[in-house]
Amino acid sequence: MLILNSSLYSASGFVRAYLDALARDDAEGALELAGFTDSTDASAELLTRDAMGELSGIRLIGDESDASGLHHVVYAWTADGVAGQSTFEVRRTGTLLAFFPTWSFETSPLATIELDVQHDDRFSANGLELVTPNENGPASYLAFTPATYEFTHETEFLTANPETVTATTPGSVVPAKLDVQANAKFVAAAQAAVNKALDDCTTQKVLLPTGCPFGQEISNRIVTDPVWSMITYPVVAVDPGAQLGQWRMPPAAATAHLVVDVKSIFDGSVSTLDEDVPFTVGYTISLLPDGEIIVSATF
Repeated sequence: MLILNSSLYSASGFVRAYLDALARDDAEGALELAGFTDSTDASAELLTRDAMGELSGIRLIGDESDASGLHHVVYAWTADGVAGQSTFEVRRTGTLLAFFPTWSFETSPLATIELDVQHDDRFSANGLELVTPNENGPASYLAFTPATYEFTHETEFLTANPETVTATTPGSVVPAKLDVQANAKFVAAAQAAVNKALDDCTTQKVLLPTGCPFGQEISNRIVTDPVWSMITYPVVAVDPGAQLGQWRMPPAAATAHLVVDVKSIFDGSVSTLDEDVPFTVGYTISLLPDGEIIVSATF
């Protein structure tokens, strides 16, 4: 009985039971030992088996109690290759079967990750696909301590450098940021959409094509339909826009070409105007849920 009281039913044994639950991906068991109640605004989506990482190398470092009976239990561990140690505050709560002490965490062994997913609302946490509720600013997610979480985003047109954080201190707040940006496929698709929009502009047989970023004013009279063509297209870059799902192409230089016969209002002579028409244009780019890309010129 003394052996059980000093090990399994000790303060350190109670903490070890919690850590062992994490090591075997037993989220429900760990939450039960943690005394978890879903009473905060923070999301519990990371407190599931699917989002748990690997925990190994669990080793007791020390167990000290203060005058109030509060135990400070220190364990070393390795979480997904990250080595560290955590201090847990444990207090005795009663006795089981008249012999065995019972314990609870004075400070919850959970931490809070403040995750800021920028420019999109989708992300993965240790491979679990999630959607953040906040379009602007970080969202709060409860997390096991200790645990390592890798946040990623990899979709058809968007990507982000992985952000890896390790929750080491019970009750702590851990910041994390996932900066979602356009990938090469998005840029190529946006370039194709911009090129098509400009090609469509060249089909208008007027000097000032409607809704288009290029045109030419002429003081003389035209005697043939203007013929437009593209010489150089703007080189597209895709930057985040002001709203979720909105992206932008910064202004870039391009060149159209105009051919039209004109009649002088002074002497009636007819000549051919055949010249390049430089212009600068930017675009707003909408990425729709079905993957369709819509571009609108800003000039």
